[in-house]
Amino acid sequence: MKNGLPPQYEARAAIIKAMAHPTRLFIIEELHRRECCVNELTDMIGSDVSTVSKHLSVLKNAGLVYDEKRGTNIYYRLCCPCILDFIGCIETVLKTSAEKQMDMARCCGINMKNT
Repeated sequence: MKNGLPPQYEARAAIIKAMAHPTRLFIIEELHRRECCVNELTDMIGSDVSTVSKHLSVLKNAGLVYDEKRGTNIYYRLCCPCILDFIGCIETVLKTSAEKQMDMARCCGINMKNT
């Protein structure tokens, strides 16, 4: 136990940390739709192959994606599609937070469109 906490918290934090980059979130959502090779993801993201490969490596090491070599290409797939439920939960938090900010602004007479 690190800091007196059970080890599963460290493992969970490692997975969340692996997801904690906008490019990796995009990759997760794209791999939820279909499997892709590095070159396809590179074209979609607009980044170089080495950068996308590094992001895929982080996701793979966290157990979020796996790969399969076919000929000269390596295709990546999402291991646990249910991870999108977590992303959906984040979207709900963002929406709720925005709604609360709008409610507070209305209460205080602030026009959020002009801020």
